Amino acid sequence: MQQKQPFSLRKRVQSFAFAIAGVVALLRSEHNAWIHLLASIFVLGLAGMLEVSALEWALLLFAMALVWVSEALNTALEYLADALSDDYNENIKYAKDIAAGAVLLAALFAVLIAGLVFSPYLSRL
Repeated sequence: MQQKQPFSLRKRVQSFAFAIAGVVALLRSEHNAWIHLLASIFVLGLAGMLEVSALEWALLLFAMALVWVSEALNTALEYLADALSDDYNENIKYAKDIAAGAVLLAALFAVLIAGLVFSPYLSRL
């Protein structure tokens, strides 16, 4: 087992820089992330305009976070799988399909949550 290094503020700042670079890479390389970004902006704008409650904000933000995290993990898995082999591999195909399915499920549930939150407000308009 490798001995842990002492705490370093410089290393913590560097880890945040790496994480931000990862988010930027996600947005630059993944067209689906652009769709998630547009959907997030739309949901945030609509929630602000409709003045949803704090609990509703929390539900919407949680749903958006679930989609974003799913997309990021799916993208990371795809890059890692592609780095492992250029040859077709049935197990890699299944792993990539399942990860993509996780993003789809997160997005579908996010739409359901948004529908539940926004429908009472929109029905009053």
